[in-house]
Amino acid sequence: MGGLARCCICPALAAIFAASPCAAQVAAPPPATQTPPTVVPRVLDRATPDNTSLAVSLGTQRARLLVAGEVAIDTPVSTGKRRAPTAAGEYTVAEKLPEHRSNLYGDFVDREGRAVRSGVSTRIDAAPSGTVFRIAPAQFYLRLSPGGPALHAGRWPGYPAADGAVRLPADIAPIVYRNVKPGTPVKIGE
Repeated sequence: MGGLARCCICPALAAIFAASPCAAQVAAPPPATQTPPTVVPRVLDRATPDNTSLAVSLGTQRARLLVAGEVAIDTPVSTGKRRAPTAAGEYTVAEKLPEHRSNLYGDFVDREGRAVRSGVSTRIDAAPSGTVFRIAPAQFYLRLSPGGPALHAGRWPGYPAADGAVRLPADIAPIVYRNVKPGTPVKIGE
């Protein structure tokens, strides 16, 4: 694809753009920067699975763990990208799993186990020749109901990059996991 920077478009369109004079203008979006997580110890110390709730903002890519309505944790997240957006709504935690393994999301790896393509969905991504699918575990997994997305530890680049889920920073996910229970309210909105 010539001098194109890493691109967010399909290979067929990339080939068309590479042949056009405006190819230099097509590039991946710059990584977004977000304020790091904030933990308020005096509030978090009062947290129990009975007095907590979660609020996720799709617009700001932030989540808050609330203790009796007061912010205990304010953290960046990564929600669903355009092809698989995170559904807004009011949910409850339906299930807690320390580690979840989905047969839908993972990486295509070569014979040596090196990732050729990461963060793929078996629903929509085709395996490159000579690769196999490797399941990506999701740690500190919180399944939401009814039919809602899940929250779990994962990569959070500062913009929507997940496949419908809400990814939490690896150091924040276990704190949230410990302080919620099945039935904990979760609101996902703009």
